[in-house]
Amino acid sequence: MVSDKKNPSPSSSRKLNSPPAEETTPLIDNTKPLSSHPKTLANVFIAIVGAGVLGMPYAFKRTGWIMGLLILSFIAASTTYCMTLLVQIRRKLDSYENGTTNISSFGDLGFAVCGTLGRFVVDVLITLSQAGFCIGYLIFIANTLLHLFHDEPSSDLGLSSGMSRFTVKSLYIWGCFPFQLGLNSIKTLTHLAPLSIFADVVDIGAMGVVMLEDLRLIMRRRREVKAFGGVSVFFYGMGVALFGYEGIAMVLPIESEMKDNAKFNKILALSMGLTTLMYGAFGALGYFAFGDKTKDIITSNLGTGWISSLVQLGLCINFFFTFPLMMNPVYEIVERRFSGGRYSLWLRWLFVLIVSLVALFVPNFADFLSLVGSSVCCCLGFILPGLFHLLAFKDEQGCKGCSLDIGIMIFGVVLAISGTWFSLMEILSAKE
Repeated sequence: MVSDKKNPSPSSSRKLNSPPAEETTPLIDNTKPLSSHPKTLANVFIAIVGAGVLGMPYAFKRTGWIMGLLILSFIAASTTYCMTLLVQIRRKLDSYENGTTNISSFGDLGFAVCGTLGRFVVDVLITLSQAGFCIGYLIFIANTLLHLFHDEPSSDLGLSSGMSRFTVKSLYIWGCFPFQLGLNSIKTLTHLAPLSIFADVVDIGAMGVVMLEDLRLIMRRRREVKAFGGVSVFFYGMGVALFGYEGIAMVLPIESEMKDNAKFNKILALSMGLTTLMYGAFGALGYFAFGDKTKDIITSNLGTGWISSLVQLGLCINFFFTFPLMMNPVYEIVERRFSGGRYSLWLRWLFVLIVSLVALFVPNFADFLSLVGSSVCCCLGFILPGLFHLLAFKDEQGCKGCSLDIGIMIFGVVLAISGTWFSLMEILSAKE
């Protein structure tokens, strides 16, 4: 990606707006010390890797392991390219304003290119994606505790029919609710920083334990696996893979605080490559170890030993404390729009309630990953980067560049519609 330093025409300059101060809500404070190459590599890795990796073995079971690896590689390469488009746009706008545009987030970029509508669309999609990640966390916590402490996950504890019935799963989710109200009432991320470090350590440790257990089972017994699934599960796999690369909203803040950001593309590509290797190994080994018995959350396959239980409980604690971190961008957006940028306790509590209610009625973890990935993450990862790049560079890049941007947008639209449809069918069929 090369930053264009040419002087724009007056007409094009007027089309590219700088975000006003009241609309600027950077995710990372630009006054912080700049990051070295290793720290930037780690920041990209942390921003990308999340709960989605736990659904990879089940996705491989559905798509077949070779198709799963191909889908994963394609999504990784496509997402990396679209991430570089965002950085390229920001650098071009900075060159117009001598580096004073103060574009430090995806929303700022949307405003600079498309005005208020651009920021609004980005804000809505980021709100939905971040809330979707947190819904996935609650589903994981409830289903994991269900697996650990109950032989029959679907046993009812209360009313027998309708949306008012209380299941074991719902009791676990409501048990988290008052504690999440407290955690999400914390005003600043500074007090939550140690939780982020803990989450990263638990993630890496848990994945290591799971992969070692997979290897042990593979060496003991070889299960029958399929290489390719049907066409109907192709879009399902694409959605899960998209969910796995969930960090596109953090690319601009991370790049802006890099000491030598001319090398950001190489660092981004390296981090995405390492993440893809890890995702592919984790998904394939999990599927090879359990075959057709692979569950939507791979840790549910580990059995009831103390190491397995410790890993699963550790992940539950990890996601429990990661919840307020992932919701923080949502609070920045809604507080800016509905309370003038001031802290609002009732808005935070309202969103915790909404997320908890949605989590109650989603039966399958991996199916929900595919739904969020196909719908919201697809728009953020493909459609908007292609659109913003087309608008920013349409007078300079020629027919070939414009065709590529349009192709990215068309691909994103097709994937969003098809993937969302298939994911909804999976979720609805699971509830029947």
